[in-house]
Amino acid sequence: MTASLTFVGRSLRHSVRSVDALLTAVLLPVAILLMFVYVFGGAIDAGGRYVDYVVPGIIVLCAGFGSASTAVAVAVDMTSGVIDRFRTLPIAAGAVLTGHVTASVARNVVSTSLVIGVALLAGFRPEADPARWLAAAALLLALMVAISWIAAAFGLLAKTVEGANAITFVAAFAPYVSSAFVPADSMPAGLRWIAEHQPVTPIVDAVRALTLGTPVGDALWIAFAWCAGGIVLGRAAAAYLFRHH
Repeated sequence: MTASLTFVGRSLRHSVRSVDALLTAVLLPVAILLMFVYVFGGAIDAGGRYVDYVVPGIIVLCAGFGSASTAVAVAVDMTSGVIDRFRTLPIAAGAVLTGHVTASVARNVVSTSLVIGVALLAGFRPEADPARWLAAAALLLALMVAISWIAAAFGLLAKTVEGANAITFVAAFAPYVSSAFVPADSMPAGLRWIAEHQPVTPIVDAVRALTLGTPVGDALWIAFAWCAGGIVLGRAAAAYLFRHH
């Protein structure tokens, strides 16, 4: 536990000192939110106030995009040689990865909270009770952990930092082919099938229903199942790749 907390502190200090990465993780989702609300919002019919429709999608985008940066941080450690020094220390092997993942979740809690604050100023009016807010927070936290572990595995698998950076583009692109910004049934048949069968759509739908006080249906359990699968798969893959790197 002491070693893991030490590496969490190390990762957080790196985050604070990397001003460009910090600004990207915090300001990019805010910029996307403002663009969709004020530039595209008047032209998109979502069956109600577009700001209420799009904000849950932006929140999920923020959580996923920030967590994916873990791949780059892990790849830097693996390619810079510092990991060889860590292996000589009397610490648990997983402390390094645990530090990266925990710091990633902490960063994204802050950035997601900022996005929600800006959304409220932009006109977002959630109608959730405390229980629904708690469920939405738990789902977002599970999403952050899942993507962080998957990103850590990609960072170990990548041969270069540039290769690890590719996962951030995947994490940023996936929400666009989902129900995050427009209803899935408004897409052409091929894209609609992809949107309906990828993990982002049930996660966005669950967050949207929870925050707006509408019926959740099966979306919440499907979303948690996707996140749980991602955590198990990402954690197992990262542990295996770290041992055999």
